[in-house]
Amino acid sequence: QVQLVESGGGLVQAGGSLRLSCAASGGPVSSYYLGWFRQAPGKERELVGSISWTGTSLYYAAAVKGRFTISRDIAKNTVYLQMNSLKSDDTAVYYCAVTQDWGRSKSRQYDYWGQGTQVTVSS
Repeated sequence: QVQLVESGGGLVQAGGSLRLSCAASGGPVSSYYLGWFRQAPGKERELVGSISWTGTSLYYAAAVKGRFTISRDIAKNTVYLQMNSLKSDDTAVYYCAVTQDWGRSKSRQYDYWGQGTQVTVSS
Protein backbone atom coordinates (compact mmCIF):
# COMPACT_ATOMS: atom_id res chain seq x y z
CA GLN A 1 0.00 0.00 0.00
CA VAL A 2 1.32 3.42 -1.00
CA GLN A 3 1.36 6.27 1.48
CA LEU A 4 1.40 9.85 0.22
CA VAL A 5 2.13 12.96 2.25
CA GLU A 6 1.72 16.46 0.84
CA SER A 7 3.37 19.57 2.18
CA GLY A 8 4.08 23.13 1.16
CA GLY A 9 0.67 24.74 1.14
CA GLY A 10 -0.04 28.13 2.61
CA LEU A 11 -1.24 31.66 2.03
CA VAL A 12 0.20 33.65 -0.85
CA GLN A 13 -0.70 36.85 -2.65
CA ALA A 14 -1.95 36.79 -6.21
CA GLY A 15 0.96 36.63 -8.59
CA GLY A 16 3.10 34.77 -6.09
CA SER A 17 4.49 31.24 -6.09
CA LEU A 18 4.34 28.10 -3.99
CA ARG A 19 5.89 24.67 -4.30
CA LEU A 20 4.02 21.64 -3.08
CA SER A 21 5.69 18.33 -2.33
CA CYS A 22 4.28 14.83 -2.33
CA ALA A 23 6.41 12.21 -0.62
CA ALA A 24 5.57 8.61 -1.47
CA SER A 25 6.41 5.48 0.50
CA GLY A 26 5.28 1.99 1.35
CA GLY A 27 4.96 0.39 -2.05
CA PRO A 28 6.29 0.09 -5.60
CA VAL A 29 5.74 3.75 -6.36
CA SER A 30 7.66 3.53 -9.63
CA SER A 31 4.86 1.42 -11.09
CA TYR A 32 2.32 4.21 -10.58
CA TYR A 33 1.51 7.49 -12.24
CA LEU A 34 1.06 10.42 -9.90
CA GLY A 35 -1.56 13.09 -10.25
CA TRP A 36 -2.08 16.41 -8.55
CA PHE A 37 -5.73 17.28 -7.89
CA ARG A 38 -7.40 20.24 -6.28
CA GLN A 39 -10.78 20.86 -4.77
CA ALA A 40 -12.22 24.29 -4.13
CA PRO A 41 -15.20 24.80 -1.78
CA GLY A 42 -18.40 23.72 -3.46
CA LYS A 43 -16.62 22.33 -6.50
CA GLU A 44 -15.67 18.89 -7.70
CA ARG A 45 -12.14 17.60 -7.32
CA GLU A 46 -10.26 18.25 -10.55
CA LEU A 47 -7.02 17.01 -12.03
CA VAL A 48 -4.35 19.69 -12.22
CA GLY A 49 -1.65 17.59 -13.82
CA SER A 50 0.08 14.25 -13.75
CA ILE A 51 3.49 12.69 -14.28
CA SER A 52 5.06 9.30 -14.72
CA TRP A 53 7.90 8.34 -12.40
CA THR A 54 10.18 8.13 -15.42
CA GLY A 55 9.28 11.73 -16.18
CA THR A 56 8.57 10.92 -19.82
CA SER A 57 4.83 11.50 -19.52
CA LEU A 58 3.42 14.82 -18.37
CA TYR A 59 -0.03 16.34 -18.47
CA TYR A 60 -1.37 19.73 -17.40
CA ALA A 61 -4.92 20.96 -17.26
CA ALA A 62 -5.60 23.96 -19.46
CA ALA A 63 -6.27 26.18 -16.45
CA VAL A 64 -2.72 25.80 -15.15
CA LYS A 65 -0.65 25.12 -18.27
CA GLY A 66 2.24 27.54 -18.49
CA ARG A 67 1.99 28.45 -14.80
CA PHE A 68 2.38 25.12 -13.00
CA THR A 69 5.21 22.63 -13.38
CA ILE A 70 5.34 19.06 -12.13
CA SER A 71 8.67 17.38 -11.48
CA ARG A 72 9.99 14.45 -9.49
CA ASP A 73 13.02 13.37 -7.53
CA ILE A 74 13.29 9.62 -7.89
CA ALA A 75 15.92 9.29 -5.16
CA LYS A 76 13.56 10.94 -2.67
CA ASN A 77 10.37 9.34 -4.03
CA THR A 78 8.96 12.84 -4.13
CA VAL A 79 6.93 14.69 -6.72
CA TYR A 80 6.67 18.48 -6.77
CA LEU A 81 4.09 20.94 -8.02
CA GLN A 82 5.64 24.33 -8.68
CA MET A 83 2.91 26.93 -8.91
CA ASN A 84 3.70 30.35 -10.34
CA SER A 85 1.57 33.39 -11.18
CA LEU A 86 -1.04 32.22 -8.72
CA LYS A 87 -4.58 33.51 -9.02
CA SER A 88 -7.46 33.59 -6.57
CA ASP A 89 -9.09 30.82 -8.64
CA ASP A 90 -6.20 28.55 -7.63
CA THR A 91 -7.40 28.59 -4.02
CA ALA A 92 -8.19 24.99 -3.08
CA VAL A 93 -7.07 21.97 -1.15
CA TYR A 94 -4.42 20.24 -3.24
CA TYR A 95 -4.03 16.47 -3.19
CA CYS A 96 -1.61 14.04 -4.72
CA ALA A 97 -2.78 10.60 -5.74
CA VAL A 98 -1.53 7.59 -7.68
CA THR A 99 -3.01 5.39 -10.35
CA GLN A 100 -1.71 2.44 -12.33
CA ASP A 101 -2.76 3.68 -15.75
CA TRP A 102 -1.83 6.79 -17.66
CA GLY A 103 -4.49 9.13 -18.93
CA ARG A 104 -6.86 8.90 -15.99
CA SER A 105 -8.47 12.17 -14.98
CA LYS A 106 -11.26 11.18 -12.59
CA SER A 107 -10.58 11.05 -8.88
CA ARG A 108 -12.35 7.70 -8.59
CA GLN A 109 -9.73 6.24 -10.92
CA TYR A 110 -6.92 6.89 -8.46
CA ASP A 111 -6.00 4.30 -5.87
CA TYR A 112 -4.19 6.08 -3.04
CA TRP A 113 -4.41 9.65 -1.79
CA GLY A 114 -2.58 12.04 0.42
CA GLN A 115 -4.30 14.05 3.12
CA GLY A 116 -4.30 17.31 1.16
CA THR A 117 -2.70 20.69 1.73
CA GLN A 118 -4.50 24.03 1.66
CA VAL A 119 -3.46 26.70 -0.82
CA THR A 120 -5.03 30.12 -0.39
CA VAL A 121 -4.36 32.92 -2.84
CA SER A 122 -5.36 36.37 -1.69
CA SER A 123 -6.24 39.02 -4.24
